[in-house]
Amino acid sequence: MPIPTEPVGSLPRPMALQNALADYDAGRVTHPELEREQDAACLDSIKRGEATGAPIVSDGEQRVSSFATYPLADTLAGTGLAANLAGDGQYFAIFSDGHHRQLPRLTGGPFSYRTFSSSYVEKAMKMATKPLKQAVIAPSMLALLYPLDGEVPGYPREAFLSDLVEQCEQDIRGAFAAGAKRVSIDFTEGRLACRNDPANPWTGRGMLAQFIALNNRVLDRFSAEERKDIGIHTCPGGDCDATHSADVDYAELLPSMFKMNAGYFLMQLSSEKDKERVYKLCGQHSREDANGVGQVCFIGVINPQNPRVETPEEVCGDLITASNHIAKERLGSTDDCGFSPFSIDVKPKHGSPDVARDIAFQKIAARVKGSAMASEKLGL
Repeated sequence: MPIPTEPVGSLPRPMALQNALADYDAGRVTHPELEREQDAACLDSIKRGEATGAPIVSDGEQRVSSFATYPLADTLAGTGLAANLAGDGQYFAIFSDGHHRQLPRLTGGPFSYRTFSSSYVEKAMKMATKPLKQAVIAPSMLALLYPLDGEVPGYPREAFLSDLVEQCEQDIRGAFAAGAKRVSIDFTEGRLACRNDPANPWTGRGMLAQFIALNNRVLDRFSAEERKDIGIHTCPGGDCDATHSADVDYAELLPSMFKMNAGYFLMQLSSEKDKERVYKLCGQHSREDANGVGQVCFIGVINPQNPRVETPEEVCGDLITASNHIAKERLGSTDDCGFSPFSIDVKPKHGSPDVARDIAFQKIAARVKGSAMASEKLGL
């Protein structure tokens, strides 16, 4: 079998869609009018993705507020916020250029999703001719909705976590039932949990172990056969061409991350200073048997933060080097991160979201071609 390759999920939203989102927040357009822009962006994402030769595509997350908040609100500005939430939650991340992204705050129980990813898959299935993947948010991210200290009146933390696990399981099962071939769980907070940022209090609390345990509570509800198609994605963030935890050593994360019983892992790697060192870590810590499933390492070979388009030869070279440390039967390729995990993203290094979108498809095509080249060289 050739080296598998798949996207993380998101693509830059066209400027027309970003403008429509702003108009929707301001009450200048209706939801059906916004949906028309989302439909057009999804169709374009799928068709251009299929044209790259990719074996599996996504709708580019064109309908979601962000990778983290799609279950909670219609837009990043908080329009359509779910019940029992307020908009003034803690920061999720502070990025290297100084901007931040914020989560809502839980005000009461029970906790439930307002929107499940299956609604996106159902619409995308009508547009696609190739298999689809869907990204979902990790329970560990949504656990940050609960106050760091104390309890929500009448809603103990464990009751919240129990409800959260139920909702996350339902989100994944629903995506598969709607037709998704693969589902990956976004776990960007994993690397951030290894930091200690005084401006972002949750990062200094050593929460990685409890994040891993919480995510396993969801994963362990699935059979080994099901978990072959459930992945974990990690990266140092990617928003407005900036990152939030690129300075964190992967050696602090990977030994714990591979304790999650997922079937595959999508990892930012092309932008690492010492890629081969991390390939070695992946080979050392990924498991041939993770509660019945062998863990496949999808290494990042494309950097969405950099407008320069990688060559297929560069992609091939990274995969060949990685195969010296990761069993070639458990090696895959991916992009470092989603190209635009947040719906409003100006892409300053690229010049505009529309330019960034064009570049993204060029990069995906290079990933697909380079992966095929490496497969041939490795006899796969």
